[in-house]
Amino acid sequence: MKKTDVLASALTAYRDGDQAKAADLAERAGSTLGIELHRYLTEGGGGGVYDRPAAFTAFIRGGGNVKLYRQLSEMLARRYGSVGSLLDLGCGDGLAVVPALEQADRQPGRIDLVEPSRALLAEARKHLDGTHGLHTWDVTAQEFLARDDDRQWQLTQSTFALQSIPTGERTEVLRALRPRTARLVLAEFDVPEYDEDSAEYLVSLVTRYERGISEYGKNASLVAQGFLLPILLGLVKPGADRTNWEQPATDWASQLKEAGFTGVRIEPLADYWWSPAVLITAS
Repeated sequence: MKKTDVLASALTAYRDGDQAKAADLAERAGSTLGIELHRYLTEGGGGGVYDRPAAFTAFIRGGGNVKLYRQLSEMLARRYGSVGSLLDLGCGDGLAVVPALEQADRQPGRIDLVEPSRALLAEARKHLDGTHGLHTWDVTAQEFLARDDDRQWQLTQSTFALQSIPTGERTEVLRALRPRTARLVLAEFDVPEYDEDSAEYLVSLVTRYERGISEYGKNASLVAQGFLLPILLGLVKPGADRTNWEQPATDWASQLKEAGFTGVRIEPLADYWWSPAVLITAS
């Protein structure tokens, strides 16, 4: 049996609630992902994906993310030249917006950064210390858009952040945002469409995660244990541990149109181990 099939069987066992069998199959696979999954399941791995900041930092600032965010920041910077006001929903620690602002020919007169993690928002604010017109908000996108004010923006961006909002709630966020922004730019992954109960889906997951972990060299175990495996297992057994609700780019376009956006355009951003990254623009 192929290693990918053994790992897919391990994930099936995990989904069915047999963690011991899942760990045994993972060890039997003998691959990097199998070794890390066995360790995670037998050594008490768990907790939220952001509970180990060092793991998240190693992930987001290493591997394929280096090229991904370089290209993303360059593309965003080109959009800032004629923009007077900018909103970034889910800015994280500023990995996309900070270099984009640094590269832009002209900076927006007002910049609103929204990020529910106070620690990540503090990092973004530190990098932009002294920036004219900067305002930061440590709330969720839902909470921010529910505020009783009439603030509007010429450009709103969200980079790999709206995927963390359940699909139904996300539609409401987009509806609330539509009358308040002239243009919206989303960076997201164009994930393949699978039946999440199918064997093909699990084989696809282990194939892509094997490739992703291999990009991290000496940090592979840190990234796997502290970030990638909690996400993977949340996808396999959706529930309280699920952290994202990704979808194909065409589904993003449909959801934007449902929320009232028009002129939706999808363009390639970068190749990536998980799925191709795209930039989606709507008005």
